[in-house]
Amino acid sequence: MIAVALRNLRHRPGGFVATFLSAFLGAALIMAFASLLDTASGADAASNESLVTTASVGGGWCLVIVAFAVTSTLTLAVRQRDQQFALLRSVGATGPQLRRMIVGEAVAVALLASAVAVPVGWALGRVLVDLLQNTGQVASTIDPVFGPVALGAGFGVTLTGSLVAAVATARRTAARDRRRQRPLLRRIGAGLFLLIGANCALLTATLMDGKGIDAMQTAGQAGIWAAIGLALLAPELLRLVTAVLGPVVRLFGAPGELALSGPRLSSAVMPVLLFTGIATGTVYMQGIEDRAAAGQIQPAYAQDIQTLNYVVVGMVTVFVAIMLVNTLIAATTHRRREFAQQRLAGATRGQVTGMVALEGVLITVTGVLGGLVASLFTVLPFGSARAGRVWPDASPAAFGIVAAIAVVLTASALVQTARRTLHGPATAAVRA
Repeated sequence: MIAVALRNLRHRPGGFVATFLSAFLGAALIMAFASLLDTASGADAASNESLVTTASVGGGWCLVIVAFAVTSTLTLAVRQRDQQFALLRSVGATGPQLRRMIVGEAVAVALLASAVAVPVGWALGRVLVDLLQNTGQVASTIDPVFGPVALGAGFGVTLTGSLVAAVATARRTAARDRRRQRPLLRRIGAGLFLLIGANCALLTATLMDGKGIDAMQTAGQAGIWAAIGLALLAPELLRLVTAVLGPVVRLFGAPGELALSGPRLSSAVMPVLLFTGIATGTVYMQGIEDRAAAGQIQPAYAQDIQTLNYVVVGMVTVFVAIMLVNTLIAATTHRRREFAQQRLAGATRGQVTGMVALEGVLITVTGVLGGLVASLFTVLPFGSARAGRVWPDASPAAFGIVAAIAVVLTASALVQTARRTLHGPATAAVRA
């Protein structure tokens, strides 16, 4: 199975590049946090506690986000190969054979990505230990260790996540009525994640009220779960935003009409939403804590949590930002044939590029607004529990910066990829 998958990937590698990058980055992050557990085995009690806390919280958040990223990119990669699967079915390939091929490819990609991620995970693990030492949370005499826990977690989580995602994707691909089944299951999953996020938000505002910095434990999780839930509703959210902004988009003429009539890139909304939601929620939560803690005696682990928040939001934000660009490039490159057909029908290169830019506006607006809603699951209950007011006394500048980064990443990835895709004669692209 693996040999056949590797041979197929060698001839048609493009569709799984996005999956490889997501698995690689995810494995590197998981290995980095898991290496703290290797380091903790020979540390003193205080250092051990800081290392284990950072590994557990940071690794847990990364685990959820990485699993979601690998699943979404793998689904996108498989969906882009509908024509290939149809051809294989026409020459006699059975459903089980197609499923084994998809699973084999996913396993091969996961193993390769995990192996390549080892040196990166080792380096990031050392950076985490150095950061904890520089802030006085870990003794300076402790040497970073990259051992079996890091390797086992990196390979095990990446392989298991890819395998589960591949099996689920393969079943949907082989099912004749997958278009009717998938929205229902996706919406059920979205509702479940939103309920979990709402429950964490409620716990933060009630049970954790007056518990000080400890309220971050549930507040941070609320925003992440809510962001994942809203990301699963990306197609519905994108249709809603498109309906509202449709009259404005049509003012741009032919590019606007093409943008509204073309395919909905809902898969691109997911990373924008995750990026905006997680970054905004964590930054404002830490800002509320910093203002509430001014002049007060803080517990010994307060510095640990502050460092942990910024480390986690930094690493996760970088990961989601790369996933955003990765997904957009993969989705746009796959549309080469569509762009060529539009040009043969009379559209100019400028009009096609304008269409992609307007699609980027719809994607960005949907993702940024969805991320803002997800961040409120963290910010509002934490503000109530920590500062005694639901709406925090905070500047919108931080959210503006996060939104601006999302706009720049989305626009640059979409427009630049579209311009490269439009090079060459349209007839050659249609025949490809």
